[in-house]
Amino acid sequence: MPIAVDSFVMGPFQSNCYVVRSERGAAEAAVIDPGADPTELRLELARMGSRTAGILVTHTDVDHIGGVAALAEGTGAEVWAPVGEAEVLRSGEPRGGMRVPPHDPAHTVTGGDAIEVAGIAFDVIDVPGHSSGHVAFLADGELFSGDLLFAGSVGRVDLPGGDWQALLDSVRALLDRFPPETVVRPGHGPATTLARELETNPFLDELRAERSR
Repeated sequence: MPIAVDSFVMGPFQSNCYVVRSERGAAEAAVIDPGADPTELRLELARMGSRTAGILVTHTDVDHIGGVAALAEGTGAEVWAPVGEAEVLRSGEPRGGMRVPPHDPAHTVTGGDAIEVAGIAFDVIDVPGHSSGHVAFLADGELFSGDLLFAGSVGRVDLPGGDWQALLDSVRALLDRFPPETVVRPGHGPATTLARELETNPFLDELRAERSR
C-alpha cells in the first residue's frame, strides 16, 4: 500500500508543508517543512486522527522552518534537520534577515542516511544548490525536494549559499539515480515527476541536451 501524502500551503510565501503517513488512517505522521504557524495544521492532524511523530526539514529558509519550533514544542515531536544548516535552526536566523523561533533539532542528517519516522523509511539525499546544506527525503517513490526543483522551475540561487552549478548537478544526480516516474513533491506549487521536468522544464535545457547526445 502506498504512503499517504497530504499537502498544506502555509504562510505568506505559500510554501508546501507535507503530512506523510504510512497509510490513510495511520495514527502517526511525519511532517515535512512546517513553514508557518502550525495551529491550523495541528487541527487538521487531529481531524485525521494522527499525531506528529517527527518533523523533517529540507533546508532552513524562513518559509520552511517558521513553524518548526512551535510544532515540536507543542507536540513533543523530534526534529531531523540537515547537518549543514542545523545551526540556522538553532539560532533562529535564516537567510534574508527575518527571524523565527529557534529550535535545537534532536537529529541531524546528511546524504546517505536512512531514517524511520512514523513507521516510514526515508532516504536522505544531499541536493545543494538553492542552499548549501539542502537535503531531500525519498520515501516509497515520492521525493520531497524542498526548493531544489519545482514544476516548471527551480529554486533561486541568488541568496547566500546558492550555487547554480551545484543545483544543476543535484538535479542531474536525481535523474541519474531515480526512475523517471518518481513523484516530486516540491516546496512550492504542484507535484510533478522527474520525467516531466526533464522533458519540459525550461531551466533544465542543459540536462536535456546532455541526454540527447
